[in-house]
Parts: sequence; C-alpha cells; structure tokens
Amino acid sequence: MVDADQTFVIVGGGLAGAKAAETLRAEGFTGRVILICDERDHPYERPPLSKGYLLGKEERDSVFVHEPAWYARNDIELHLGQTVDAIDRTAKTVRFGEDGTVVHYDKLLLATGAEPRRLDIPGTDLAGVHHLRRLAHAERLKGVLASLGRENGHIVIAGAGWIGLEVAAAAREYGAEVTVIEPEPTPLHGVLGPELGGLFAELHRERGVRFHFGRRLTEIVGQDGMVLAARTDDGEEHPAHDVLAAIGAAPRIGLAEAAGLEIADRAHGRGVVVDERLRTSDPDIYAAGDVASFPHALFDTRLRVEHWANALNGGPVAARAMLERDVTYDRVPYFFSDQYDLGMEYSGWAPPGSYDEVVIRGDAGKREFIAFWMKDGRVLAGMNVNVWDVTEPIQRLIRSKTQVNAESLADPHIPLENLAP
Repeated sequence: MVDADQTFVIVGGGLAGAKAAETLRAEGFTGRVILICDERDHPYERPPLSKGYLLGKEERDSVFVHEPAWYARNDIELHLGQTVDAIDRTAKTVRFGEDGTVVHYDKLLLATGAEPRRLDIPGTDLAGVHHLRRLAHAERLKGVLASLGRENGHIVIAGAGWIGLEVAAAAREYGAEVTVIEPEPTPLHGVLGPELGGLFAELHRERGVRFHFGRRLTEIVGQDGMVLAARTDDGEEHPAHDVLAAIGAAPRIGLAEAAGLEIADRAHGRGVVVDERLRTSDPDIYAAGDVASFPHALFDTRLRVEHWANALNGGPVAARAMLERDVTYDRVPYFFSDQYDLGMEYSGWAPPGSYDEVVIRGDAGKREFIAFWMKDGRVLAGMNVNVWDVTEPIQRLIRSKTQVNAESLADPHIPLENLAP
C-alpha cells in the first residue's frame, strides 16, 4: 500500500511525465510527487511543434499540458531546467546533475523520451542546420520558415518521415522552396510500405516539393558559418539556406543503462524493457512514453512507440501501476498527421514484411479513403485519410483478430461496425 510518507519521482517533463503526475493526484496519492524536467518550459505536447504552432495557427500557450499554476495547486514539485545524472538503485535515490542534490524515491518513473538523431556528416555545425524536437527548436524553425518564405529561400530536409513531411508542408505554406532527401524509395516507407508511401510523394509534389529518393546527404556546404548547399551521395549539390535533419529519434536510455536496467535490442527499439504494467527490471522503477519497450500481446512482439498517444496513455498507466493498481498497458498504437488539406489517422502496427495485402476502401485518387494492412485475412493496421470518426471500429477490427472478407472490407456500403464482433 502507498501512503503520505512516500515519495514518487518522475524523471522527464514531457506529456507522459505530466500525465503521470496528474494521474497520481487524481487517484488519491497524497505523498510527495517530484517532476524533473530538463527543459525550462513547463511540460508541453509535441504534435503542435510540427503542425499548428509551426504554421502560426496555434498560440504558444496552447501547447502546454497544464497551466503553470496547476503544479503548485496540486502540490507537484516541479523542477524545470534540471537533469538527473545518476540513479542509485540500492539507496533508491536520484542525483541532480547541476548541483549534486540527492533525492530519495519510493517509486521512480522514467519518462525521458527520445532525442533527434544527428547527421554524421561534415557541415552540421553550421548555423542553418536544424532539428525539431523541443519547443525552442520549433520557435527557431518557425522564424526560419517565415523568413525563407519572404525571401524565396530554400530548405533541404533530410528524411521523408512524419516530421520531415509535416515541416515540408509548413515550409511550402510559408512559401519556401523545399527539397527532401530520402534513402528509401518512397516517403514513410518503413511505416506505410511502398503501397501508400507514393501517395504522400504525389501530395507534396503537387505543392512544389522536390524529392530525391534513394539518396543520402554526405555534406552540408557552407561559407562564413552559413549553409550554402547540401551534397548527396550521387555528387549532386542542392541549393539550401537551411537544412533540417529529420532522420528519426533515439530513446534517451543513458540514465537507465547506467543504472543497470535491462535495455531492449535494436530489433525491439533499444528502449527500456518493461512488462505489461510498464515496470522495468527493477520492481520500484517504471518507464513510459518514447523510452519504454513494452510487450504487446496483440501483435506478439515488443514495441517501442514514439507517438503522442503512447505518452498520453502510457503515463497514466504507469502512475496507476506505481500505486499498485491492477493495470495492463495494451493500447493499439495510434498517431495522426496533418499536411496541407490532408488529415490522417493510423491505428495498429504493420511494418513492411508483416502483411500480405493492402485493402483500400474509398477513393485513394481523391485522398478520401481507408487503407487496411492485412495478414491471413486479419486486419493488422488501418489508416483513414480525410475520413473521420472511424478510429474506434478500425481498432476493434484489429483487436478482434477476426478474419474479414477483403471485398466486404473494401465496400464502403458495409459499415465497419458490422465487420467486427
């Protein structure tokens, strides 16, 4: 049982950490709650950084999980701009990196998130090279895109994943010239496969984005500390005033690894290994959000999921587990994206090689459809594009593991609700 004498420490002030702190209080925990955030901003949500806030359609205050006064009102000890550099599992303490302060914990939650992968090529120290992960990054990039738009400037984006494509869309809306360099044959190849990746390439080409597939950046060329061009492995130079590295993110596992916690292998995302209750190999330490590698019975594998919904839902489950509630984390992975006039939602998990068929319901040419990734007649994942209010039946189809007739699945006259038990 937990009581008022206990101290729960949360390392990581993103969405997962903030929602865990909120849940602890909502569940009636009266002990000490310490939330440690290495950024100076209050905990915020990341999707607006590449969507509404980057486009100037959402105000800065809209990104925060709670208003600043909420933390004091709920007796959450919030430490902004502070890092933890060590965990002593025997003494059950964490040590602050700045001044060496040591804090005892009864339960510890690691919600340290992920960090953008860096380009390992010459020229990355130039002033016009950007990453997008933090609010400060978005604030800087927002100004850059607006300036490029006014001056007919050019940005080169390394990577055609979700961040790369969303920034490309924002850059074009500002009026900037955009070139995207991607080593795979289509955008989003590792998520959507070749069947649907081409649709996103066409969407962006219609708006003037230039793609170079099967290519990698080898050097960022500059002069006087400023970007002039980006060179690819075919020897071509692409004019650029700025470069965005959007080549993925790596889980921030250093703290957990140094503490001797079990870490998943590369095939399972290199995250902190947790069980179905989000408990690590140490029974008093939990992990949630981007950093956690959790077992998912539905897909019969271990997953590490970097999307907003995983942080939103994982933080509260970890908090309830810390309170010894009977919980299991088994959410169907979910994410969404907005690019120009296209909005989409994706549920499930179907990496290339895991499915044998893609079924389309609706009109892919008009970009109003639902795609289903199938294996042996079962739905592994579904993506709705400019079709709304279908996430629940799609996820029910995935969870049910029901064998579905492909013709019925493709027929828009048959309600999805009728296809799952």
